[in-house]
Amino acid sequence: MDNQETAARIVRFSKTGGPEVLQIELVEIQAPGPQEVSIRVKAIGLNRADTMYRMGVYMEQPVFPAKLGYEAAGVVEAVGTEVKGIQVGDKVSVLPAFSLLQYATYGELIVVPAYTIQKHPAVLSFEEAAAVWTSFLSVYGMLIEAAKLRAGEYVVITAASSSAGLAAIQLTNYAGGIPIAVTSSAGKREALLKAGAAHVILAGELSLTQEILKITAGKGADVALDPVGGPQFAPLVRAIREKGRIFVYGALNMTAAEFPTLDVLLKTPTISGYNAMDVLGNPPVLSAAIQYIIGGIAEGKLKPIVGRTFPFEQIVEATKYLESNQQMGKIVVTV
Repeated sequence: MDNQETAARIVRFSKTGGPEVLQIELVEIQAPGPQEVSIRVKAIGLNRADTMYRMGVYMEQPVFPAKLGYEAAGVVEAVGTEVKGIQVGDKVSVLPAFSLLQYATYGELIVVPAYTIQKHPAVLSFEEAAAVWTSFLSVYGMLIEAAKLRAGEYVVITAASSSAGLAAIQLTNYAGGIPIAVTSSAGKREALLKAGAAHVILAGELSLTQEILKITAGKGADVALDPVGGPQFAPLVRAIREKGRIFVYGALNMTAAEFPTLDVLLKTPTISGYNAMDVLGNPPVLSAAIQYIIGGIAEGKLKPIVGRTFPFEQIVEATKYLESNQQMGKIVVTV
């Protein structure tokens, strides 16, 4: 592959801050290296990790001018000399398995490592394909790989209307579990039931602990997936059964959470921080997860829910909408 460059619009930022720091700039994109692939992007999936990185509170600190974005779907435009099994013209999506210091997906034309490329199922649109991997792989890692979810077990899912929350509802049902959705919006109750939640609890309306215990006939939930934290965390711990499993995979509420020491001593639950790299960084687990998810999609049991789309030119507005917590599903930017 030669070193020819192509001009394309990408999103960059030169300082940390709110969505308004994002700028669309015309830059020269280098041809892919020996083990890289270039993609003409059709859709970009937005994630909370993008927000945290832009604000400077992520596990990596941006180096300016910084790019961002973990998910995209599009058409292969060029392949590196050592790449096998991928051809120009293939319709593909990108696994979020790279450092934002090296690669990014917010752009018309992107270059990514060949190992991140997936030929997504044909039943998915580009918008849906851009919404699959971060959410479903993360939830697979928690529910299927780590929690070993069994049929009949209760799973509490907070921030249930997010893309990860909706993926958790679907994967819980697919594995035979019973999803209990928690949302802060009364207007989302019916939509969550339609999305497959067996029960919906409105956060702040009633005692979260009491509602979960009522649903589970006093036993407590078997598993909880929590990307919120804050004041809601202690009631969640109190609602878990003895030897239950709690996964914290986000911090939507940055308020310090109370740690219910006595409940932890009495119930001895497993409380784990969770990062998608637990799947993405483990090739055998990643391979199993991809096959499991593709199988569920083929059966019609799993499907990413796109909440709203924005054109590429409205990347700032799309990001503001993501951070407003109004959405029901994934926010996708079309290119």
